[in-house]
Amino acid sequence: MVKALILSAGQGRRLRPLTSKKPKCLVRVGGRPILEWQLETLAAAGVDRCSIVTGFGAEKVCEMLRTLGLEAPGVRTIFNPSFDTADNLVSCWAARAEMYEDFLLVNGDTLFEPEVIDRLLASPPAPVTLAMARKAVYDADDMKVRCDGNVLRRVGKDLPPSETDGESIGVLLFRGEGPRLFREALADAMQTPGAARMWYLSAVNELAARGFVRTASVAGLRWAEVDYWPDLEAAERLVASWERCAAPRTIASLPLAAAAK
Repeated sequence: MVKALILSAGQGRRLRPLTSKKPKCLVRVGGRPILEWQLETLAAAGVDRCSIVTGFGAEKVCEMLRTLGLEAPGVRTIFNPSFDTADNLVSCWAARAEMYEDFLLVNGDTLFEPEVIDRLLASPPAPVTLAMARKAVYDADDMKVRCDGNVLRRVGKDLPPSETDGESIGVLLFRGEGPRLFREALADAMQTPGAARMWYLSAVNELAARGFVRTASVAGLRWAEVDYWPDLEAAERLVASWERCAAPRTIASLPLAAAAK
């Protein structure tokens, strides 16, 4: 089964004071940390191994994992020592040793239902597949995408509205030669001046220009990004809908934790 890599090194300064002493991945939504929701969702989708890139408040993430009984081989952490001076391109670079087999890459601030993973895994084979959503209006902070059918042509925050077909939700699948291609693109990007302030999607953008990236629509599925204070309200509504619709369960009862014990 495919494994997951979660990028959770950031503080989330735009959510201070909630994140003054803990990383954004530990901000509580519906009474539980974002990271806990992500681990449960991945486990429910059949993911049996997960690596978490930590940085700000790394010791608090490890403490949470111990509390959940998940500090074991199936769930591990990778520390990014440059978390305070670099963006998530460097977090991916710190975790490049994890990229030698098929894997899911997940932003540490994205909540999503298991069907998002199901849809990615069921998509036509491609080196890289990016989960994409559409909406009526996109803002400057959205990671926008331009496509020809399901072929990704460009991804970036600077895409003009006339060239925008959707947005990345922060969940990608790398299969076959995809992990190698991504490692190589990361290595090239790390040689670029200003690499510390770059997003990993700049490497994906380079692969898209070479025809290696496809998109998978998540239309009809529920997800939320937690970046600003107003996002918390939407995220609360999202997890409340999950709790109403799903039978009660805990991470300890799911495949990820079972593999970790």
